[in-house]
Amino acid sequence: MATNLFNLKGKIALVTGASRGIGESIAKLLAEQGAHVIVSSRKIDDCQSVADAIGEAGGSAEAWACHVGDMDQIKETFEYIGNKHGKLDILVNNAAANPYFGHILDTDISAYNKTVDVNIRGYFFMSAEAGKLMRKNGGGAIVNTASINGLQPGMMQGIYSITKAAVINMTKAFAKECAPFNIRVNALLPGLTKTKFAGALFTNESMYKAAMQMIPMHRHAEPDEMAGTVLYLVSDASSYTTGECIVVDGGFTI
Repeated sequence: MATNLFNLKGKIALVTGASRGIGESIAKLLAEQGAHVIVSSRKIDDCQSVADAIGEAGGSAEAWACHVGDMDQIKETFEYIGNKHGKLDILVNNAAANPYFGHILDTDISAYNKTVDVNIRGYFFMSAEAGKLMRKNGGGAIVNTASINGLQPGMMQGIYSITKAAVINMTKAFAKECAPFNIRVNALLPGLTKTKFAGALFTNESMYKAAMQMIPMHRHAEPDEMAGTVLYLVSDASSYTTGECIVVDGGFTI
């Protein structure tokens, strides 16, 4: 008999950064398992394309534009969800910023601010607002997309790596304080994944070759290979799992 542990029927899920890459794969998989997915990123047209694809595949989704680096847009997002759906069961914080690829000493203030505003402040207040809705309705699950760079800083990715280390600790802090409200908070730590977001690593031939030598599986990941871990973390299959940061990197950090 097939398991129902991964069944998300009746769940409302918000996935940020869902217009492409890992976020798009997560949104589509959660919808396949029965969740109604709010597909969110900065550009509504890109979100609508993903929502339409989910609908055409028999799933349920809607598009919603939100820049998680903008506090007003975060507030508007949760007012909208509360008014329309009355609850939120799942939040996947996947939107991220990485505007600077270069030596840490040359990081300028604009790149620093953008990365911190999205990757730390955005994740924090998205989680806080989602948590309030979840607390009101008896619980929920939050998953933060961090990075293996939060464990081992990536070359030429200093400020990005620093923010992802903060996301790891943020995950544990929210998990510890929100557990009494039946809110579970965990993180996905992807390794090298073929996305537009990670494009600089794929266009730098020497860095890519070096990474391949350090990955025991000798290949990069595809976005779909990240989605299954998120499904586990938001489903009943992980009902006693909180505060965990699951590395999915082909063995890179072993």
